[in-house]
Amino acid sequence: MNTFPLFFKLEDRKVLIVGGGDVALRKADLLSRAGAAITILAPVISDEIQALLNDSKHQLIYENYNNTYMSGARVIIAATDDEALNHQIHADATALNIPVNVVDTPHLCDFIFPAIVDRNPIVIGISSNGKAPVLARLLRARLETLIPQGYGKLAKLAGEFRTEVKSKIPTLTGRRQFWERAFEGKVSELMFAGNEVEATEQLQADLDNTAAQIASAIESPTHTTVVDAPVVEHETSLDATTPVGEVYIVGAGPGDPELLTFKALRLMQQADIVYYDALVSPQVLDLCRRDADKVFVGKKRSNHAVAQLGINELLVNSAKEGRRVVRLKGGDPFIFGRGGEEIESLRAHGVPYQVVPGITAANAAASYAGIPLTHRDHSQSVRFVTGFLKAGAPNSNFKSFLNTDETVVFYMGLHSLPRLTEGLIDAGRADSTPIAIVSNASMPNQQVLTGTLANIVELQEQNQLPTPALLIMGDVVALHDNLAWYNLQNQQHNQNSDDLAKNWLREGSRGKVEKQLIDQQAHALSMISSLATQQEEGLEQLIID
Repeated sequence: MNTFPLFFKLEDRKVLIVGGGDVALRKADLLSRAGAAITILAPVISDEIQALLNDSKHQLIYENYNNTYMSGARVIIAATDDEALNHQIHADATALNIPVNVVDTPHLCDFIFPAIVDRNPIVIGISSNGKAPVLARLLRARLETLIPQGYGKLAKLAGEFRTEVKSKIPTLTGRRQFWERAFEGKVSELMFAGNEVEATEQLQADLDNTAAQIASAIESPTHTTVVDAPVVEHETSLDATTPVGEVYIVGAGPGDPELLTFKALRLMQQADIVYYDALVSPQVLDLCRRDADKVFVGKKRSNHAVAQLGINELLVNSAKEGRRVVRLKGGDPFIFGRGGEEIESLRAHGVPYQVVPGITAANAAASYAGIPLTHRDHSQSVRFVTGFLKAGAPNSNFKSFLNTDETVVFYMGLHSLPRLTEGLIDAGRADSTPIAIVSNASMPNQQVLTGTLANIVELQEQNQLPTPALLIMGDVVALHDNLAWYNLQNQQHNQNSDDLAKNWLREGSRGKVEKQLIDQQAHALSMISSLATQQEEGLEQLIID
């Protein structure tokens, strides 16, 4: 390695920064987080620096450079745009044997500012030795996704218990094994879930349990247990009853693995067993822990691999075997995903659980199709509706969908498309109302078909877009032609889409709105994506205003 990584203690230590602009601000911001007493030396100092260093701990000197201000400095930063001055600062600091960093000039740096992952007190620094700072930042971003914020709190908790652990567990190996169990088990999960009090109580119980076992082994010389050997898992009580595991109800999103949340990925990678749906993509499933058992429990229309009551029983039984269980659902568990039914069962059986939301079909399909679900000019609310109610009964409440200021998204509606369009028109919705079918949203084979209530059935018969798919109905659908950005080569549009747009974009009741050409890539609403028909049949409609 070209440089040796060190961590400086800068709490209340003087750090001199020569320069008062944006570069100095970035360095001051980082160093202030480490508790440094910062001196800024520059004839002009930005308002942002003044606001950042506004307490008596710091000093702002509105003067030109003078090496007398180097006295007592722990480190020195040259952050000016004057090359000759930067060289002078480097020479003066070197003469005083004070480490110096000349920003963006590697050969004049005694030390390097790394890209930092901050989970105080856990700190990770990444450096390319000045060769590729952008690459170092990209690596930092990747680590940010893999290291939960809770690790900092977990480290602080360990620090609070360190002395007590050392006194109760006499050997180095025994302490190492204790901390490994704590950091990989229930204590860490409680901390990551935000349950700090419970995590502290759990760690104390684990320590007391371990100390009791060590004492028992010492009092019984014939006992075969070695005090340095791994003891039973922390959840196991002294009567050796089977520990209860935990169930994680995880939303897998629309299919694109890059749309998973950080928390979903972390829990997937530590699962002992995964029960997954038909709408979970192979790419997402592949991110689960390699040696975890993976059990398919998917449902499709009128074809359930495992009934819901059976799934509930599987989750409960696996957790009671002491396993960490991931219930992986396409989209979001609480939007037509039956997550509520599953946690009701878990709660009734005393099984601990967590719920991790995912990107649901409506958001995903709309975003990847370039169809905003709400728009100040055209839609002031959005409604999520299932095409089928419990026990497979069709949802026929058509008179509630006549508000033209509202976007309606139908889950599980593709197979009943003729019934839906006919029922809506008969109930009084205009047959010119725009509607779209979005199939395999966010995936490479995504397709979008747009039309009206009058012709969408015929268009679908011609194009045969496959499931999973959902329907989006409302004036915002006409924005698709201009705002579409993803996988454009697979888009299928009604040939009369210009006529469709005229209904309201040019001559509608909201007044004349001139169509504009918009840069499609600039409208990549990357946050959200989908799988369409998504979740299972049966839940009541959800209304979001």
